Amino acid sequence: MALIEAVRGFASEAFGGFDHSAIAVDRVMLLSYGEYPSRRVAYCGIVEHMYDPSMRVLTVLELLQARERVTGRELAEHLEVSDRTVQRYIMRLQDLGVPVESTRGPGGFYRLKPGFRIPPLMFDADEALAVSIGLDALGSIGLGTIAPAAEGAKSKLERVLPLHLRERVNAVRTAMVLERPRRTVDADSSVLSTLAMAIYQHRCTRIAYQRYDGRATVRTIEPYGLMLHNSRWFLGAYCTLRRGQRLFRVDRIDSIEMEKETFEPPLNFDMKEFVYRGLAYAADDYKVEVWLDISLEDALRRFPVAYAEFISEGGGTVMKRGSDDLEDVALSLLFAHCRFEIRRPIELHEAFRRIAERASAIAGVALASSPRTA
Repeated sequence: MALIEAVRGFASEAFGGFDHSAIAVDRVMLLSYGEYPSRRVAYCGIVEHMYDPSMRVLTVLELLQARERVTGRELAEHLEVSDRTVQRYIMRLQDLGVPVESTRGPGGFYRLKPGFRIPPLMFDADEALAVSIGLDALGSIGLGTIAPAAEGAKSKLERVLPLHLRERVNAVRTAMVLERPRRTVDADSSVLSTLAMAIYQHRCTRIAYQRYDGRATVRTIEPYGLMLHNSRWFLGAYCTLRRGQRLFRVDRIDSIEMEKETFEPPLNFDMKEFVYRGLAYAADDYKVEVWLDISLEDALRRFPVAYAEFISEGGGTVMKRGSDDLEDVALSLLFAHCRFEIRRPIELHEAFRRIAERASAIAGVALASSPRTA
């Protein structure tokens, strides 16, 4: 309630007197300050049904932030006021230092001056709930390293939520269980953000990277994209050390530095396809090739994502992948419940034989221990 009174006091001072009882709170805008260009301007509020002029002014501000341009007629219809009243609201915002520009005539409109952004955000009940749950879920997508920051953001959100919204958010968070996948590997959020900026700006990047065998290397890369797969963050990039496109695990990057040199990324680069193909051939002790007597669409449904590369051929599908565990491949083929032909390697036949021997032994024990009937 203290925050509500503070908002009412601010609005009363900024916009003139009004009837406090006319405000029914159901939306939240975070309290913060901005400066433009040299005049300090306060933007805050808990906004609701726009019965009071000051609440309508704040709503005009929200609409101007949400749209590139908006006409006076659109504002008037949304606020259920006259065009002249809209002009007064615009003048109020300009008096507070908000740079609202306008054009006259039949195609006239209002807009915020390009480049001007106002820090506070407004949330309705569902939006506040989405933000809160999203902060809780960061650990499930490999961003557990920023858990303290997430807790701080949740605390700030809770402090400005009206009581009934706070109770709703806390009830959902208490009832829901967000299980962190066992195989989740957290990536450094600062490394992720630097990579994202390098990708956006097409900047070459120098990284200290640990190979799968633990050896440390230093590489200059041209980063193409980031993707979360199976609870791990992956980076697709061109590696100048290997002189080819490579797939990197972000959690193995120890340090990163953007360079001034830029690059041109390849056209139509498909990060998802690149990750799937890279993971399918990550293990390379054996090159597996099997023809499946099912369609390509059916094969994609029966096997895990990124398990292999699948190619339509001869009325069926060819499965290609690398592997260092042929018994795992054999079991996956059995669980696919389809006819297949092994093309390579010959050792895959031996893997099936070992599985068959173990299955026969288990079946024999079961038959020997079962009661016999006459």
